[in-house]
Amino acid sequence: MPALRATGDRTLTAPPGTNGLPRYSVSDLNAALGGLIERGFAPRFLLEATVSRPQLKKGHLWMTLVDEQASISAVVWASQRQKLTVEPAEGDGVVVVGKLNFWAARASLCVQVLDLRPSLSSVMRRFERVYGELVAEGLFEASRKRALPQAPGRIALLTSAPSSALADMLRTAAERWPATRVLVVPIPVQGAVEAQICGALQGLFSRCRSEGIEAVVLARGGGSREDLAVFDGAELARVLAQAPVPVVSGIGHEDDTTIADLVADYRAATPTAALVALLPEREAVRHGLQQTRRHLMQLVALRLQSERQQLGRFQERLRQLQPHDLLLQRRQSLEQARALLRALSPEQVLQRGFALIRSPDGQVVRSVAALQPEGLVSLVLADGQAEARVREIQPGPTRPSAES
Repeated sequence: MPALRATGDRTLTAPPGTNGLPRYSVSDLNAALGGLIERGFAPRFLLEATVSRPQLKKGHLWMTLVDEQASISAVVWASQRQKLTVEPAEGDGVVVVGKLNFWAARASLCVQVLDLRPSLSSVMRRFERVYGELVAEGLFEASRKRALPQAPGRIALLTSAPSSALADMLRTAAERWPATRVLVVPIPVQGAVEAQICGALQGLFSRCRSEGIEAVVLARGGGSREDLAVFDGAELARVLAQAPVPVVSGIGHEDDTTIADLVADYRAATPTAALVALLPEREAVRHGLQQTRRHLMQLVALRLQSERQQLGRFQERLRQLQPHDLLLQRRQSLEQARALLRALSPEQVLQRGFALIRSPDGQVVRSVAALQPEGLVSLVLADGQAEARVREIQPGPTRPSAES
């Protein structure tokens, strides 16, 4: 059996008469084990586990990491604990970045935690728990959703700054609708920062009216689903639900859905898509205005043409109503009436050789029945009149009556 090298580089050999078995002191054995672990195991590794019995001792976080079949102790030293973005609780699923610590004095093995994040299973369990809680409060109801403003004069962007997501959003805003003023509110977007995000939102909401803010965008660039866990908080959802203006969320990637997405008035797939949804595209608006202008010009041209035609009809009617023309028309009508009267007057009849017979009392004699033998009558002719006496009356044939 090969010799084991212990602390101080001393080689232990088996004493005579022990069949070649190596002999150790406890410290030598523990030191040899430590050397084996140090040489044979990765200096850093990822460990998926569930947190059990976390407790603080002198600023250090001690816990047991377990799975279905085994367990191992773990520690987060106080100096490292301050750098963690999340501090685990009992039963949380975690992914640990760690290394092995072996204390030779008591042969104790422990995982030293260098970083720690919630595991996906833990994140989804929290999501489901918060979802069930907020469903009962009605925060996801479609009736709560408000329409986005058509062309907001000012909006607020809440995201990390500086960041690529913020740069993309500002570029998109400038390209699509530069008339909109953008207020950037920097916030942390990862780790145990829900309270900070809520504070930033509440401060912004209190001055939305006074500063003319018409919409709020809550955004974070891409990352793992575990990185987006801060946006699954119940308190953050309740704050978003109290927003005085519409809220647009643009968190992570298209496939990522957080509680904040479900509460927002509009959920965009990415931060850039949030600006696309909120702001009009100026080229499209310009094209639409040009079409509207052409349509209005056509309507005005048609209206002018119609008005010109109407004016022409009014002018023609006015021309027909001129006093001189009216007088001429009346004079012509009178002349025609005078000519008709002349044609129908008794004088015209007398001119043709007829005579008018009048009785002594001046009545026109229309029938022989009004005459008496030897009676006197007056004969009215075209150029005078004469007195005559009736010598004989000869009745003519009886004319049929109108009724017959």
